[in-house]
Amino acid sequence: MKRSVRIFWRIFFILFGLGILTVLLANWGVFGKMPSLAELENPTITQASEVLAADGTLMGKYYLPNGNRSIVKYRDISPNVINALIATEDKRFYDHAGIDLKGTLRAIFLLGKEGGGSTITQQLALALFNQRASNKAVRVIQKLKEWIISVKLERNFTKEEIVALYLNAVPFSDNVYGIRNAARTWFQKEPDRLSVDEAALLVGMINGPGIYNPRRNPKLAIDRRNLVIARMVDNGNLSAAEGSRVAAMPMRLNYKKMDENTGFAPYFRDVLRDELKTILKDPGLKKSDGSSYSLYEDGLRIYTTINPLMQQYAEEAVYTQVPNLQRALVRQSFIKSGAVWKGRDNILLRAMKESDRWKNMADDGFSDKEIKASFYKKVPMKIFAWDAKYKGKDTVMTPYDSIKYHRTMVQSAFMVMDPVTGEVKAWVGGIDFKTYKYDHVNLRTKRQVGSTIKPLLYAEAIEERGMTPESMVEDVQQDFGNGQLVPATGRTCSGRTMTMASALAWSKNCATAYIMKLVGPAQFVKFLQQINIPTKIQPFPSIALGSCELSLFEMLWGYSIFGGRGFSTKPYFISRIEDRNGNVIKRFDYSVNRKEAISEATAYTMSRMMQGIVDKGTAAGLRARLGAAEMAGKTGTTNDNSDAWFMGFTPQLLGGVWVGCDDRFIRNEGRGGFGGEAARPIWEAFFKKVYADKSLGINRDEKFAEPATMENEILSADPSQFVTSENAEPTAEGEDAGVGSEQDYMSNTNEYIGPESKPVTDENKGPVKDTTQKEPKAVQGKPIGSSDEPKKKKGFLGGLFKKKDKNKKQEPEKQ
Repeated sequence: MKRSVRIFWRIFFILFGLGILTVLLANWGVFGKMPSLAELENPTITQASEVLAADGTLMGKYYLPNGNRSIVKYRDISPNVINALIATEDKRFYDHAGIDLKGTLRAIFLLGKEGGGSTITQQLALALFNQRASNKAVRVIQKLKEWIISVKLERNFTKEEIVALYLNAVPFSDNVYGIRNAARTWFQKEPDRLSVDEAALLVGMINGPGIYNPRRNPKLAIDRRNLVIARMVDNGNLSAAEGSRVAAMPMRLNYKKMDENTGFAPYFRDVLRDELKTILKDPGLKKSDGSSYSLYEDGLRIYTTINPLMQQYAEEAVYTQVPNLQRALVRQSFIKSGAVWKGRDNILLRAMKESDRWKNMADDGFSDKEIKASFYKKVPMKIFAWDAKYKGKDTVMTPYDSIKYHRTMVQSAFMVMDPVTGEVKAWVGGIDFKTYKYDHVNLRTKRQVGSTIKPLLYAEAIEERGMTPESMVEDVQQDFGNGQLVPATGRTCSGRTMTMASALAWSKNCATAYIMKLVGPAQFVKFLQQINIPTKIQPFPSIALGSCELSLFEMLWGYSIFGGRGFSTKPYFISRIEDRNGNVIKRFDYSVNRKEAISEATAYTMSRMMQGIVDKGTAAGLRARLGAAEMAGKTGTTNDNSDAWFMGFTPQLLGGVWVGCDDRFIRNEGRGGFGGEAARPIWEAFFKKVYADKSLGINRDEKFAEPATMENEILSADPSQFVTSENAEPTAEGEDAGVGSEQDYMSNTNEYIGPESKPVTDENKGPVKDTTQKEPKAVQGKPIGSSDEPKKKKGFLGGLFKKKDKNKKQEPEKQ
């Protein structure tokens, strides 16, 4: 053998050996961590957690900036998407084992001019386990690692599993991740319903999400779409005639990107997120590897109790009434002249310092004096307004005037629940979530409750003191000693004796103070604790008139004792939580939140007595207008109309409304600020829609269940028989509550709120719902979350795809 030949073979074998060694070293992780076998079998795709309504309607998601993915099964992806992907990205996909040697050599010799050599499997390996390196030398090593991972992926998964995993992982334009989110965002469809042109447009984005963005670069996006269509023709997926026809079609978008401000009940979802963070910290709630679940990465499904139709009706009711209240508010002279802000410069200065403008300018090195001066210069801006379909309007004003403008907006909160089970059906935290983020429903948001507290006191008097609707009470100012007069003035006291039913129907403060003296402030506070009101209330005598501060959430909790037949039921809004495989990891049972607080007889008596309020009292005519067989309610108004309330219930639903401004000195000082005028119309508008919608099953003819044995019997079927016409106007409401002032119960009032529910919709199916899974059940003898089904793979891929022979070329399933 010639010396030159020997040298050639030596070099060849040395290079071959070095190549083998390099591959082994790469596989062993010398050039950077390689995924383990377990990681390959259970590749982790950061997946958004989905919030679902009671009927499966998608309400919204929680996700990291690059983690908004919703996993979809292979069988639920349109064949048009599969064909477009393979024709464009890897036409020999079904013929190689992860590495396309022909494509790789072509890319090397042509320097990538006709495309790279990466297969779909290699692109998946990069998406799952690496981030593309910018350094060319490092990229060579990275490419070697991709090859190794690709071969391993091909050995572990079928072709169909690889395609589905790829489509679930890759990014599309506008930072949308995964084929399901892309279909929903760009076309408001599920991915199994995508047409050829829609599939081609989405697949075209993958190669350059920024370049081929249909919103920003429509011409480039169409050109790319038509290139994908041409490749589908070349690959035999379309005939030439069909390809020409589709390529000639205009681009048809139905773009709506879901974020925190869109979807169903963004207010509720904001509160839900904090609740879920607490739940997922439970030491008993762990993944199989012992780690905690991540709300933003683990693709959880959170099934809530929210009814989408009721949520929609609740928001519409708020949006119908609050603009009227806003118009009435700004017509008042002290608002129009700006006198309301006199002496309140400290409030406005604090608002300026808490604004993004102040913080951003401070970060840029501006002095406080310079920053403050900028607030008095007019600039173009968009402000919240009730016109333009709640989108606000463009204007020019100073940031200082903008602060005053937005703080004079009337806010509202509305919550609806089942009084027996505690299931929250609707949650409206305010008027516009995009502008005002502060929620007025949840436990932490407290306002003076006014006369809505009275039914709880009357229930205590019936339960513990043996009083009845016909018991006589004195409408006289009460002295509790040490100068504690309740109410503070006696101007609304008639001095007459009346039935307890009349005192409640007309919300008589002096008669209520009389009942408070019989019961005792300390005993009443004990009763509120007994019905599970969480807020610690001090035993001031004036709490009988609602000088204490409670949340709307707590008020519904308290009122549940009436419609709930004597049981105090904590409102709850999560029914179950599933992992990404559909296994139930936690189920919520309302029965653990129920506690017997009063007798069923007392609850029934109060429900019937409170009907006098909606028949003859401060909400007169409400029941007749709605045509309900039985209904109960209570209005409430606090000092100087700062807060307006209405709490009402039927045998099937309990709802509570609050109306007011975040700054309590901003208020409607006329009769329109009373609870019966400001808050009650929201409740009424909602129930009018609910009764009209037969699909909800809320029946006008339903009656409160009368106990078999009544300890305190109502002597007539008419609860109004003991109500006399004491006063045509609820003048007792809104007066000075007496001992225990606004300052005694002050809460943070510097923030705002407001949701607008808009579902993700399929143009052919309506609201997008999770119809892929029925509610799973725990396997007998195994904990919830386990399964007795045979598994081809462990991890989320185990149950994600249909099992097929991975060595057999398979066509996409028929849809």
